[in-house]
Amino acid sequence: MPKTRVGSQSRRMRRLFFYALYQQIHLLWPIFSGLLVLMAGCGVVIGRIEDWRLDQALYFTFVTGLTIGYGDITPKHLMARLLALVIGFSGIVLTGLVAAVSVQALKATDPDQE
Repeated sequence: MPKTRVGSQSRRMRRLFFYALYQQIHLLWPIFSGLLVLMAGCGVVIGRIEDWRLDQALYFTFVTGLTIGYGDITPKHLMARLLALVIGFSGIVLTGLVAAVSVQALKATDPDQE
């Protein structure tokens, strides 16, 4: 297969992938943004309960939401811990949605599908 044809096919598949990715994100954007707002809101409330600075609260939110959990900042109050569970479960859902959207976009590039 000539090099120009391979490059052309590669560009076409990449274009199909990004187009399908855009369509999926456009469709699911209300869910993505709702989860992000929920997570950030819970993080700010935890920060207020634990008397953390805003940057610490948001750091904790995204470390917890991405299920990394370094443990350098931990909530001490029961209500803050319960809200941390909400952040953790929301992060799991968000990660699953990102994976599903990526898989759907990859399926759009499958040449056998046409």
